[in-house]
Amino acid sequence: MSNLENLYQEIIVDHSRARHGEGTLEGPHFSHHELNPTCGDEITVRVRLDASGERVEALAWEGQGCSISMASASVLSDLVAGASVDDALALAGAFREMLRSKGEGEPDEDLLGDAIAFHGVSKYVMRVKCAMLSWVALEAAVGQARAAR
Repeated sequence: MSNLENLYQEIIVDHSRARHGEGTLEGPHFSHHELNPTCGDEITVRVRLDASGERVEALAWEGQGCSISMASASVLSDLVAGASVDDALALAGAFREMLRSKGEGEPDEDLLGDAIAFHGVSKYVMRVKCAMLSWVALEAAVGQARAAR
């Protein structure tokens, strides 16, 4: 295993142990629950947009599952809280594209930040859904928030 792969694995392990953004969200918000029926992982992502509806003011999540799904939600929380809605959705799209790559190519580290650690997960089809769970929930919760405006 290369030093870079070790670093990526370390990021995933660290985020699965010290989960950023895990918890409830006070005040009005939109939420979406996702379940991976294959393995039983589940997650609920809650988002609150700012008054203009253009920025993710707050994000929190709760879930249970494997280290990949929990670490992915933690990384998502770090990258999306405070971001513009458009940037958050673009990031989710880039993350999805990376996970569809089957380990090929070089993902944009500047765009993905710590989420690039999941590039190796793309080689394992059964683990891709685990990594995507929180991102899909984010997209749905933001969609609800936008529809309510």
